[in-house]
Amino acid sequence: MLKSISMLFRCQAQSVSALVILLLTAVLVFSQEHQPETKVSPTPATTPNVPVLVELFTSEGCSSCPPADIILKRLDDLQPISGAQLIVLSEHVTYWDQLGWKDPNSSSAFTDRQNSYESALGEKEPYTPQFVIDGARSVSLEKLQALEDALNKAKGDTKVPLTIAGVALDLSDPTILRAHIESAAHSEKHNADIYVALALNQVESKVLRGENGGKQLVHVAVAQQLTRVGRLSKGKSFAKDVQLKLKQREDLKNLRLVAFAQESGPGKLVGAAMWKPAN
Repeated sequence: MLKSISMLFRCQAQSVSALVILLLTAVLVFSQEHQPETKVSPTPATTPNVPVLVELFTSEGCSSCPPADIILKRLDDLQPISGAQLIVLSEHVTYWDQLGWKDPNSSSAFTDRQNSYESALGEKEPYTPQFVIDGARSVSLEKLQALEDALNKAKGDTKVPLTIAGVALDLSDPTILRAHIESAAHSEKHNADIYVALALNQVESKVLRGENGGKQLVHVAVAQQLTRVGRLSKGKSFAKDVQLKLKQREDLKNLRLVAFAQESGPGKLVGAAMWKPAN
């Protein structure tokens, strides 16, 4: 595996800085560094991976963000944490939009969401890029060891099983996306809000001005909207048919849905699930 990873980075060396290659290499191998090579799960086929929600608050106007965007893509593609299903979301904030380049993916809803996290996570103010793991741990780009620790801790948390089914575009109106969201009974002491995020699998953008002027950026799991669709009460399950209005017609192959249950605040993640088309 390490040999194939090194070949991957050699192929990308001309387009990615040495610093980014170093960061990405650390992300890809950190799950192996503290485990003996002979360690094998006794039941790999029957042990489900624990969902872990990885939110990245980012902006095309921020020169520090492209390395984090690439790391998020690698986490999504390669799933380097054994025993975890990393469910990623790229949430583009607006406070960089007045500094030379308006991010076409930015939304005040994601700025507000990041602002609501800061006091709960012990941050003095919002910043980019910022990783938030399961709504409970904040990590900056400079602390990849902390990112590793946060992901490994999150996979040890008990989660309520969530499922997403019946995802389809409305035949009479292809800008309407329908899905069914369902959860098992919630046994924790706190109630939780159920959210559904609609995201684009991949977005490419040519930045013309600002700190990233002239760069071609690639983003993964770019959130377009985040909707609260219900509440998961203690001792009860949840089931609901939802419909989401797309901003414009999209190929279903470039869409993904992320559903998650989260304590109010926003607080700790209770459960999560992701749907995206098969390759």
